[in-house]
Amino acid sequence: MDEARSRSPRVSGPGAAPQGGIEKIIKAAVDRGASDLHIKAGDVFRARIDGKLVPLTKQRLTPEQTKAIALRLIPNEEDQARIDRLRDYDCSWGLPGLGRFRVNILRQRSSFMIVMRVIPFDVPSFESLKLPAVLGTIASAERGLVLVTGPTGSGKSSTMAAMVHHINEHQQRHIVTLENPIEFLHRDLNSSVTQREIGVDTDDYPRGLRAALRQDPDVVLISEMRDAATVDTALKAAETGHLVISALDTPDAVTTIGRVIAWYPAEEQEGIRLRLAESLHAVVSQRLLPRSDGRGRVAALEVLVCTEDARGIVRASTRIDELHVVIRASRDQGMQGLDQHLMTLVADGAVTYEAALAAASNPAELEPRIRGMRRRAPPAAGAKVTPERTPVADDLSSLLPGQ
Repeated sequence: MDEARSRSPRVSGPGAAPQGGIEKIIKAAVDRGASDLHIKAGDVFRARIDGKLVPLTKQRLTPEQTKAIALRLIPNEEDQARIDRLRDYDCSWGLPGLGRFRVNILRQRSSFMIVMRVIPFDVPSFESLKLPAVLGTIASAERGLVLVTGPTGSGKSSTMAAMVHHINEHQQRHIVTLENPIEFLHRDLNSSVTQREIGVDTDDYPRGLRAALRQDPDVVLISEMRDAATVDTALKAAETGHLVISALDTPDAVTTIGRVIAWYPAEEQEGIRLRLAESLHAVVSQRLLPRSDGRGRVAALEVLVCTEDARGIVRASTRIDELHVVIRASRDQGMQGLDQHLMTLVADGAVTYEAALAAASNPAELEPRIRGMRRRAPPAAGAKVTPERTPVADDLSSLLPGQ
């Protein structure tokens, strides 16, 4: 991160309504279900819809147009005045009634590129995200460390927000969140949630987490694990009776545990392995797949709940791969392997055979198990078939600044 982290209000223009062309393009993208927007000099305006980058304009943006959009999104005059010196800048931007956005403005060959992540106002629920019921049990734990993992763009933020929503709905607990600038929980949560932004409300994760433990929390949410110092403080919080929820960009439970331990020097790894075995409550690993009907995406999950068998494996450095066996054999305790869930999604017709194989952790093993599910029964006569959504219905080039 460069010098350009914004400390401005999280929503620009309080009470303002959409005014210019750029706002109309952004609204069109959000209306079409965009999760991210890409604005780059020399390219058309693009939006990520159902996991694919699709164009919203035919007219390529000029460097001057991209700079004008960046100035519109930067929320304070001081940073606007030094835009030509900015190299990597994070801020937030929002429009009432539309949504909030995490904005990153970066330099690319002396021109600007802007990436905007859509942060919806509505807090998701397990039901709206179609997540397994065991996540409600995990979120209701009194103490322990819960890690939500997956690659960038796999829906981790939404799952964690749904956990907070579930706790709010079913328990009377004080939740303190520590978030990256303009992260996912800037939504309309109730007063039991204290939201603190790194770089604005506190200097960094370790300091913010140590301060959070003095704020009488029951639950602490950390938007991401970044280093050993953050892990160490999070484990202390879990060891002292708090529920700690955080995220990592790792694909599964085995890799997640290995990543956490690898952050420590070799002489400390045995001790951290023992602490992790005692404090880890669950690992939820996920990725998003396109729905077979073309209408959005669906999450496929691996869920590890730390039973005594799982804790014993974590303690033993040579047995970590055995966690896969525990997960597959413990469905009665709410666990599920990724490939097990993919089989269910194919059987339900939610995803295609091909999409499941592409996402599988072991495609060679999964293929013969789902081969019989490849052909789905055709729709009954007269049934309405929903065509794949065409995300770009018109050209919005006329709304670009300077047109």
